[in-house]
Amino acid sequence: MNFNLKIWRQKNSREKGKLVDYKLEGISPDLSLLEMLDVLNEKLVKEEKDPVAFDHDCREGICGSCSMVVNGNPHGPLPGTATCQIYMRHFKDGDCIVIEPFRARAFPLIKDLSVDRTALDRIIKAGGFVSTNTGCAQDANNILISKKNSDKAFLAATCVGCGACVAVCKNASAMLFVAAKVSHLDLLPQGEVETEIRVQKMVDQMDKEGFGACTNTGACAKACPKGISLETIARLNRKYLKAALKK
Repeated sequence: MNFNLKIWRQKNSREKGKLVDYKLEGISPDLSLLEMLDVLNEKLVKEEKDPVAFDHDCREGICGSCSMVVNGNPHGPLPGTATCQIYMRHFKDGDCIVIEPFRARAFPLIKDLSVDRTALDRIIKAGGFVSTNTGCAQDANNILISKKNSDKAFLAATCVGCGACVAVCKNASAMLFVAAKVSHLDLLPQGEVETEIRVQKMVDQMDKEGFGACTNTGACAKACPKGISLETIARLNRKYLKAALKK
């Protein structure tokens, strides 16, 4: 398969970037999009040119590191799918593929397609944990949890913090990310102990990092590769209001 690529190249956040055209021929349809970029980089290295910088890790759709915008969609055109699980057979021979970095003020660009998403880590550090002693695994299993709540907590816990929800939002809001992290702890009895202080600290840190406000367009849930629902945002809003009224 042959492809015309337009890839965002930018040395760092201080210099201007631009889309650069590349042509690749003879690409196997079974290569993933990241493997296609590997082929491009091998070609660039042989030509003594600077390879394209992009984030990746597990390449199994688990870690969420492979965060980039493909043809205008964070992670690419397939719903519920991380970039690393997109294969070249999902495109047509001769297609033009535009690849850009996630764009948000809270995600400063490092180089090319790589951005700094540590703002999400700082939100977790602010309160996205359980500090009470929950005992060992055997102790935890002694606390009965309804199937309904355990399923909801598990779904919220699947958030990998990739930042696609931020990249697709017109306000660059991190509400879906924060809501998922709050939900997966608050739905379990071990997390209820700190529920009010947690939601206040995480939302405050989200605002400090420069993420925008949520306007309920729902684009975040549609772009999420793990299917985190807008129900988590509704839960976050209820928790935050309740905590604020008790201050």
